[in-house]
Amino acid sequence: MTKLLERAMERAQALPATVQDEIARLVLAYAGEDEVLTLTPAEEADLLEARAEMERGEFATDEDVSAIFSKYRTP
Repeated sequence: MTKLLERAMERAQALPATVQDEIARLVLAYAGEDEVLTLTPAEEADLLEARAEMERGEFATDEDVSAIFSKYRTP
C-alpha cells in the first residue's frame, strides 16, 4: 500500500460509517470487484442534471472549488 493510500484510509476511519461504506464501494469498484451500484431516483436525477450542466459548459470556478475545499479541509 502506498503512503498516500494509507493516509487516506487513516483519515477515512474518522468519518461516519455511511461515508466509510461509500468509500469502500468506490475503491472496490475501481479495483474491479463486480458490484453494481444502484442509484436512487434522486441520485439519478442529480446525475442527469450534472451531465446536462457539463454539456452546457457550466463548471465551478476556481474560487468556488477553493471555498468548498476550505469548508471541509481539516487543519
